[in-house]
Amino acid sequence: MAQRRPPRTPNLAPPAPGPAHWLEFAKGHPILDSIADGVFTVDRDGRITSFNRAAEEITGYSREEAIGRPCSEVFKANICKHNCALARTVSSGERLINVPVEITTRQGDRLPISVSTAVLHDREGHRVGGVETFRDLSDLEELRKQIHDRTEVSDIVGKSPKLREVLEILPEVAVTDATVLIRGPSGTGKGLIAAALHNLSGRKDGPLVKVNCAALPETLLESELFGYVRGAFTDARKDKPGRIALAEGGTLFLDEIGDISPAVQVKLLRVVQDREYEPLGGTHTEHADVRVVAATNRDLEQMMREGTFREDLFYRLNIVDLELPALAERKDDIPRLIDRFLRQFNAKMGKNVSTISDEAMGLLLAHDYPGNVRELENAMEHALVLCREQTIEARHLPATLRQSAQQRDEGRRTSGLPLQSAEAQTIKATLERCHGNRSEAARQLGLHRTTLWRKMRRYGLA
Repeated sequence: MAQRRPPRTPNLAPPAPGPAHWLEFAKGHPILDSIADGVFTVDRDGRITSFNRAAEEITGYSREEAIGRPCSEVFKANICKHNCALARTVSSGERLINVPVEITTRQGDRLPISVSTAVLHDREGHRVGGVETFRDLSDLEELRKQIHDRTEVSDIVGKSPKLREVLEILPEVAVTDATVLIRGPSGTGKGLIAAALHNLSGRKDGPLVKVNCAALPETLLESELFGYVRGAFTDARKDKPGRIALAEGGTLFLDEIGDISPAVQVKLLRVVQDREYEPLGGTHTEHADVRVVAATNRDLEQMMREGTFREDLFYRLNIVDLELPALAERKDDIPRLIDRFLRQFNAKMGKNVSTISDEAMGLLLAHDYPGNVRELENAMEHALVLCREQTIEARHLPATLRQSAQQRDEGRRTSGLPLQSAEAQTIKATLERCHGNRSEAARQLGLHRTTLWRKMRRYGLA
């Protein structure tokens, strides 16, 4: 009796090179055209050898346009140049699953997708190319955006009481034209708040023009702000509009306002108070249809007492005062920020890092963050650069962060004081906010429920 042969899997390996053969091969797989995910294959040089119907619909490119071209010309993904998932698979043989990627469609739209890759072999087992399946995530992203926590406004992540106070009044402040002063340490997100004020206002279709007052010397800052007319100084060969003019109809964001000189303060007062100014060398008064938002990390009240900041300018700027807390004051927001940065850098680097070890999370929660959110963001980017697995370990974190933790522990041992764990304090605050609901607390902290229970017992919170 003849032995029964096992069913053969479809042969996706491309035929010998040649566009005519590729097209014939691509049209010969109706099964691929019946599935909802995009599927395409490439040869060892990265040129597309097949392209199913879903791939056409998702990318906007027809099969005839795609076949024979390098896949980077069709997808224009954020990982094409430096970390192409399919090229990595073809060269190493490593399979990749659900890597988040952003591509540009034929119409120029940015589209989030997830890709999975595998190697293609010929009948003799030789590696001849690769296959990639990809799924359109735009509907999922839109749904996620709609149901996301309402405390995340224009990329501002946080649930701490101090930050929520700011976020709750933000929409009401935004719809007015009132001048706003945003205060807080460097790295707390003052620029994000300014952008949110602009995007939620009636001026959102106008420009948002940022001026970093600390980055420019006095003479250059004055010409950058107010512009100049031809002949105002030796190199002024033609008129040049300033940032105030460029912000016409929109918002002028003056970052680090505490660093401007008294001479510039006088001229800026006229803009804030009367919405009027004169370009350098000009004789005509210009009207400024702009909303002014300023930010500083300095103590302006102390500067007024010292005579280095004008009192009248301060009160004109300080119509609405928004103060952002340092990250050390809202450590229960750290897990949410970490989750955001994980998604952000996974997409940017084409990685699929999904978890953080308990040791690494403990170090991140215990750190004091003199650089605030910006420092945490840099630490997470550093970790994802080094991490080759799916879990971030302590060794992937910046050396300065690990060293500060070691110095902190040594100081506690030599002082003889009982260990006051920042992690324990964070867990306690989160449990109180969640009214003892451990499942919700675990979700907010980015921990598994059993991990949270183990930590609660360790710190005497159970």
